[in-house]
Amino acid sequence: MSSKGFGNGRKTSFLTSLPSISLDSGEIVEKCKFNFSYFDKSQPHGQDFVDWELLGLTKLLEKLKNYSESPLEYWRHQRAGAGSLKIFEIYGKFPAKSEFKHPKHVPHDVSWARFRLENLVRLIGFVVPKDFKCSDPSKLKAPFDSNTFYVVFLDEGHKFYSTEDP
Repeated sequence: MSSKGFGNGRKTSFLTSLPSISLDSGEIVEKCKFNFSYFDKSQPHGQDFVDWELLGLTKLLEKLKNYSESPLEYWRHQRAGAGSLKIFEIYGKFPAKSEFKHPKHVPHDVSWARFRLENLVRLIGFVVPKDFKCSDPSKLKAPFDSNTFYVVFLDEGHKFYSTEDP
């Protein structure tokens, strides 16, 4: 007797349509994340999202989607453009030569960083240093994530770090 005709086609179709990846893979932890809760549009050399218009915002979102496929550490070693500049650079301290000011709402002990989006365009923000230890761990509801980039400024004219080559 043949098994032909005894299968449940709807069941098989449903089961094959379900996602096969799970959180157990750990893959989600490796992907970098972008957080806009510290975004500052108030400074003269920075921009707000409305200033970038549709094309600029579309390019930004496409880049963020691309960047979020890999950890921040991966992007520190990738280069792009004619000058072969790093795509992601961690500066550490807020630069002394900058057209921007350190916003009061941004913690003083973060590591400032930038993503090079294209030519003169930069996404400025910070990361929590990997070696940071909270003085009172009981205040933390969850551990710090050093794979999150906290966006602070949109820098269309390369005004954040004045000594870096465009």
